[in-house]
Amino acid sequence: MDIGFETAYGPSMFPPHPTDPGDDESKEPDFVVIDVETACARVSSICQIGIVGFRNGAVTFEYESLVDPRDHFSSFNTRIHGIAARHVVGQPCFADVHAVVHSHLSGRTTVAHSYFDKGALAAACLVHDRAMVETTWLDSVRVAKRVWPELPSHRLNIVAKHLGIPLKHHDALSDARAAGMIIVKAIDHTGSQLTDWLAPPPRKRPPPLPRPATGGMLKGQRIAILGEPRDGPLAQRIAANGGKIMASVGATTTMLVVAADEPFGYVRYDAQFKRAEAYRASGSDIQIVSAASLLKALPL
Repeated sequence: MDIGFETAYGPSMFPPHPTDPGDDESKEPDFVVIDVETACARVSSICQIGIVGFRNGAVTFEYESLVDPRDHFSSFNTRIHGIAARHVVGQPCFADVHAVVHSHLSGRTTVAHSYFDKGALAAACLVHDRAMVETTWLDSVRVAKRVWPELPSHRLNIVAKHLGIPLKHHDALSDARAAGMIIVKAIDHTGSQLTDWLAPPPRKRPPPLPRPATGGMLKGQRIAILGEPRDGPLAQRIAANGGKIMASVGATTTMLVVAADEPFGYVRYDAQFKRAEAYRASGSDIQIVSAASLLKALPL
C-alpha cells in the first residue's frame, strides 16, 4: 500500500529554506556536513540535499531541501530513500539552490560520509552549468576507520548504531547530522583536533626483511610468517639458516610458518593462511608448519 511520502516522513522533514539559526548566525562553524540523495544511477541527479553546520561539537545551523533533479527516478533509488517524482513537483532544481549550497560550503571544511556526495555535487554543478564549490573535503568514513577499526563495516548506519547516534538513514538531513556527530565523537575519543584529521595519516615504512645467510638448512626456501613480525626473532632465526623471508604468501612462497600453538586453530581464518591453502589446493607444494616444529628442527 502506498502510504504516501508526506504521511511516512511528515512534511516538516522537508523545509524549503534553511532553518533560522538565531543567535548562532554570526558564529563561523568549525565544519559543515553535506549529504545528498540521488534519483537514479547518474550521480548528478540530486533530489535531496541536507547540510548541517557544527561549532564546538554542537549543531549551529541546518539546511534541507528537496530538489527537482530534472532526471528520471529509478525504482531502485526510490526504494532506498522513499523520494519519487511526485514529491519534487514544484521544488527548485539544483541550479536554483546552488547559491545556497555554495554559501554554506565555500571556503570551509566540508565533511561527507564517503566521497559520493563530493562527486554528486561536482557532477550537478557541471550538468547545471554552475561554478564548482571550492571547499576542503573530509571523509568521515576514513576517520571512522582510524578511530574504530574493529567495526565490521564503516557504513553510516553501522557506525551511527555503534556510537548511539540517532539516524533516519537515507534522509539527507539526518545522514548529514549523523556524519557530523561521527567527527565530533572522534575528536572527543582521541583528543585530536579537526586539523589533525585533515592531514593524511603518516605512512609507516615497513621494517627491512632480514637478509638470508649464504648457506644453511633453509637455503632456497622462501618463507612467510604468520603471527609474528617479519623482522622478529623467528624471522632472524630463519634467515640465519638461509631462509628468505617473504612479506606475504605468494605464488613463489615455499613455506608458511605459523607462530601459534595450533596452526589449524583460529589462524585458519587469516587471509595469509587461506591463501596458502588455496595454493596447495591448486597443486603448489607450499608447506604449512608451526613455528615450534620448525625451530625444533633447526640447529641451535
